Amino acid sequence: MADEKNDIETGSSPVAEDVDPSLHEEVIVARELQHRNTILHKLRQGEEWLDAKMGIETRGIDRIPDEERRPPSIWNVFFLWWSLNMHVGVLPLGILGPEFGLSLNQSVAASVVGIILGSLCTAYTGTLGPKLGLRAGGGYMVVNLVVVGQVLSAVSDYKLTITVGIVIVAVVGYVVSLFGFRVVHTFEKYWWMLTLVLMLVLLGQIVPYVDAGIIPQGDSGLSLAGNFLTILAINFSNSSGWCSIASDYYVNYPSKTPSWKIFALTFWGIVIPTTLVTVTGCCLSNAANTAAVPRLAEAYEDHGLGGLIRETYHPIGWSKFCLVILMFSVLGNNVASAYSSGLSLQLLGHYFHAIPRFLWSLVWVIVVAVLAIAGQEHLSTIVSNFVSLLGYWTISFTLVLLIEDQWFRRREGYNLLVWDQPSKLPIGAAAVTALLAGYLAGGVSGMSQTWYIGPIAAKFGGTGGDVGIYLSAVITLIVYPPLRAFERSKTGR
Repeated sequence: MADEKNDIETGSSPVAEDVDPSLHEEVIVARELQHRNTILHKLRQGEEWLDAKMGIETRGIDRIPDEERRPPSIWNVFFLWWSLNMHVGVLPLGILGPEFGLSLNQSVAASVVGIILGSLCTAYTGTLGPKLGLRAGGGYMVVNLVVVGQVLSAVSDYKLTITVGIVIVAVVGYVVSLFGFRVVHTFEKYWWMLTLVLMLVLLGQIVPYVDAGIIPQGDSGLSLAGNFLTILAINFSNSSGWCSIASDYYVNYPSKTPSWKIFALTFWGIVIPTTLVTVTGCCLSNAANTAAVPRLAEAYEDHGLGGLIRETYHPIGWSKFCLVILMFSVLGNNVASAYSSGLSLQLLGHYFHAIPRFLWSLVWVIVVAVLAIAGQEHLSTIVSNFVSLLGYWTISFTLVLLIEDQWFRRREGYNLLVWDQPSKLPIGAAAVTALLAGYLAGGVSGMSQTWYIGPIAAKFGGTGGDVGIYLSAVITLIVYPPLRAFERSKTGR
């Protein structure tokens, strides 16, 4: 029994009759587990049945060789990000600025700079998808579900609870994600178009109530600078939050696809729609919080973002129509999150890989829905705390990949035939140490959250200034290169 277990873990077990021996080692091990374990075998049969009946994707994290790739149009790279970022769930990023005491101009400036810097991270990591043909794995989905819950409640004249909207959109997003790469790419290519029109109308209808000349009373000097850096960090974290999964959507493009095309289309695909929606959020918050237009301020105070949007659109019949469409605008984002979450969990080991992606995605969606239901009354807190926490990690993650790819692998490249053989891959000690050092020494000391303000962030006074992402970046740059060089000298890999 022990020998059998060892065989499975090392991938050296005899290949079952229904397993293609040409598959990679990791895939063979997963198939062997499914062959020997009754429950896993039944799950695999269920996945194959769903594939035959509905055409769901069953590949999982397996590497896609060049000869098997079926790339969509290169422009899909650009439009993919429009669907992922052109939705009502991005509005809260703009809402926060005035709540932190920033003027409209300050809110827009902090948001746009953060969006641009964060998009650079995602654009770079995305270039590794065609080159390697490997998934990366990696949410903002909680925020999306809370917002659409508020929107549906507003449509029903506040008769339906926020929970109903959360459940509806979570289920629909999960179902679409089952169909995999091709359907996700096709879905994302078109889903954003109607939302763009409604966002432009929303911006047009809120502008008459905006007063950019009002400077909020309160923080000034160093404290105001801290608030500016906090809003910048939140927007950075949102745009860079895709960096760990961007390559999931590019693995079907040929390995010779120019990296500059992937980078440019990804960068602008994130920056343009995210900026438009976030600036609209800044205007909404300016009208409701800074200018304090009574009707809008009351709607936001009593019913949150959903109530504010309902009062902004007019007349009421048109408003409800827009709210229904906007409620489903987050599907592009949620579909991608559900799809990649299943792949991410399969990366954790042989047994995780043996469990079909559709089940892991289901587990993810359930967990996120429960979190959204629990936090539905605290949207701004979720955005300001949860989203910025991502940035401390994403900046370190991006820098580790950048240094490894452009410094240590610049000449020797990658041996893609051993991607699933741990004994021939880097042990990862340098990367893990750099990530932990960046997060704990940089992120924690520089974070500014409602539940904790780091000692360096506290130097700004007031609620602190979130400088965690900058400290994480510096520490990662200091720690990773020497540790990785030492690791290579000792292990040879």
